[in-house]
Amino acid sequence: MTQDLETRARVLKAAEQLFAARGFKDVTVREICRAARANVAAVNYHFGDKLGLYRDALQVAIDAIRDTDEAGRQAGVGRSPEEKLRRYLVVFLERALSPKFETVHRLIQREIDHPTQATDALVEQAARPRLEYVSAVIADMMGRDPAEPLVRRCVGSVFAQTFVYIRKNPIAERLGFVFDPTRENIEAAARHITAFSIGGIRNVMQPAMVASRARGREV
Repeated sequence: MTQDLETRARVLKAAEQLFAARGFKDVTVREICRAARANVAAVNYHFGDKLGLYRDALQVAIDAIRDTDEAGRQAGVGRSPEEKLRRYLVVFLERALSPKFETVHRLIQREIDHPTQATDALVEQAARPRLEYVSAVIADMMGRDPAEPLVRRCVGSVFAQTFVYIRKNPIAERLGFVFDPTRENIEAAARHITAFSIGGIRNVMQPAMVASRARGREV
């Protein structure tokens, strides 16, 4: 039993690395088992087939995202919406920029770029809960329903600001957008994104409030 569990763990780890590097379609079961020092039959025995193995590898990444979001939520418990957002961003950036999670993020990016039958799990277990939490925080700032299109657009704008920090972009780096992910720099980035987002939210709220007052006068 112990040997079976060890073999399964080796196969899963090798699959994570290879799928993250090359994607689901371009990796063979034979390559995975060679890297894991396991018999080819180990994939069918432990995971059913290649897709089952991929689902389990992606689940490791999904669970890491869920852990990040839970840590971000816990960091903001009892705080104002603005402080909840800042604290969430600190946790998010720390995890996104940590070498420990590099394989996780590459695997997720592969799935985003080339979706498979496992996409539903990524959406429902990771992406949707993240969207719902941040939407609720921003909706609280705005005094609006989290499902409103304006709230969703603001959520998109918040996350768009993180790309310059977490996405490796050689062109951006040559133009001076180089980020050293120290704790101090991550805190500074989170403060900047939060402050910039609050200013943007207030700005987009003004036309909405004017339109609302106008409709009230018409009634």
